[in-house]
Amino acid sequence: MEKIKIYCLCIHNELLDKVKKIGYEPVGLGQNYFEDSWLRDNTLKNISNKNIYYGEYSFHYWIWKNQIDIFKKKNWVGFCAYRRFWLNNNEINNSETRFENKILKEVPKSWDSYDVILAEKINLEKIKFIKILKYGKLAMVNNPKSIFKSGRTIKFHFDMFHGNGVLDKAIKVLNKNDRNDFKYYVYNNNSFNQANMFICKSPQLLMRYYDCIFEWLFNCEKIFGFNLNGYGKIRLYAFLAERFLPFWFKKYSKCLDWPILFNDLRNENFR
Repeated sequence: MEKIKIYCLCIHNELLDKVKKIGYEPVGLGQNYFEDSWLRDNTLKNISNKNIYYGEYSFHYWIWKNQIDIFKKKNWVGFCAYRRFWLNNNEINNSETRFENKILKEVPKSWDSYDVILAEKINLEKIKFIKILKYGKLAMVNNPKSIFKSGRTIKFHFDMFHGNGVLDKAIKVLNKNDRNDFKYYVYNNNSFNQANMFICKSPQLLMRYYDCIFEWLFNCEKIFGFNLNGYGKIRLYAFLAERFLPFWFKKYSKCLDWPILFNDLRNENFR
């Protein structure tokens, strides 16, 4: 049976025992206090001081620079967060099943022919019009087609929540091999794989992704800097990566969408 290691990314020290109990690797992000048992993103070569802007990617940078050899011991390496988990099978979530029995622990046989597992998609056509009126009036003016569900693209969604024109500016500093393809992707798709969650079995593929994404994000820093305020802006680099991740992996590898479970570990009780 193929091995799998899943890192659970957290910002709360009190979750240590719960993460260990479900068999995941506990990772403490950013500048909060964590006990010594946590794996941290602030050791060795790191950008932990940017976690507030980069979200999960402060740990991805740490993996890239310090522990990519984890693949020598595991066939699959994956990432989740303390509020989002991979389900253990590709079936509808059963509310009667206990949480620790719902989440992924072993590699399903159905993954055999795939390189990467991505979290199930968000359908942007389902955005309520009242929310568009509240957050996206300017985005709607710039994209009148958004009045129709088919016009609510990744580009429109990003403009609405993270700043009009921001994604276009970021695309301009993306590498030439991906620039036009990514622009087409965000302008013509009404869904994307959410939450920066993925599971990968190839260290070579992951290294290529890290090389690409961090080159782009560091170029974006030169445009947007760190004077970012509000939820939709402060984690800008994580939001950019969230849109780029499914595009890149689907362009360069064979991917499978997989269901995830929304469950805040802070509220979960284990017997």
